[in-house]
Amino acid sequence: MRIRLLLPLILPLLLLAQLPFAPIPKKIAYNKKLALLGKSLFFDPLLSSDKSVSCASCHKPSHAGADNQALSQGVGGQKGELNAPTVYNAFFQFAQFWNGRASSLQEQAADPLHNPKEMNMSTSLLLTRLQSSPYYKKAFKRLFGNQKITFDMVTQALAEFEKALYTPNSKFDRFLRKEVSFTPQEQRGYLLFKKLGCVTCHNGVNLGGNSFQKIGTIIPYRAPFPHDRYEVTKNPEDKGVYKVPSLRNVALSAPYFHDGTIPTLRQAVAKMTYYNLGFYLSTKEQEAIVAFLKTLTGQPPAILQEEE
Repeated sequence: MRIRLLLPLILPLLLLAQLPFAPIPKKIAYNKKLALLGKSLFFDPLLSSDKSVSCASCHKPSHAGADNQALSQGVGGQKGELNAPTVYNAFFQFAQFWNGRASSLQEQAADPLHNPKEMNMSTSLLLTRLQSSPYYKKAFKRLFGNQKITFDMVTQALAEFEKALYTPNSKFDRFLRKEVSFTPQEQRGYLLFKKLGCVTCHNGVNLGGNSFQKIGTIIPYRAPFPHDRYEVTKNPEDKGVYKVPSLRNVALSAPYFHDGTIPTLRQAVAKMTYYNLGFYLSTKEQEAIVAFLKTLTGQPPAILQEEE
């Protein structure tokens, strides 16, 4: 089905197609010492009950802060129910998790620690382990001035590290600052991205992460919808609704969708256009949009190279 047959449906999207983008700031302010402590915690399997996984097991720096598996593996080899989203640039999102159940990075940091399928830690066991570590005992005392480590201190440190995981200076950022030009294919993809209505959901600093949307607004998407927005609101209209994912670094974070069932970026573009806009793209149109999306790959977070 071609777009000209869907103008009554698409026209409202076209009218919204001028929603703004914004470049990721070159620098954001954060507490470097606290973030480096959070970095140690993020990579430490000591934070999981069987000491088999860390936060970085599911949010891999080698995979743009996401997981290369459709469903991540937690303690005891248990599989999760949703694809692990990237933690890169999460600071710019209006809520955390696919269903937006956490309103801050600190609130988000607590959830995987207690989740029985992820790290399965009780607060008491976590604090006992950290208090028994000479390194953590000294590090927390140096930063907080307390002899006793608290759970709030742990989540503060993790949140500050995640705040530092921003990826500036992508080609798109430099394009927005008028420092570079797009290739003809990138430019065509950018124009299609706006013209077709992708921009109505994928906008702002993160090109996403600032609204909720149903998967399959035009063509029903027949798949399970675990932990959707309905789980939070209990509103039947929120079944199958998830936070719109950020498209930053999307070329590096396959597989895609909430269930991780889409292996390539080109397939993700084709399927999202079909299910949420109601038509098929040509191969050349898909390739152009993918070329544009590749311009969203930014510099790796500087904090990953920092040492205490």
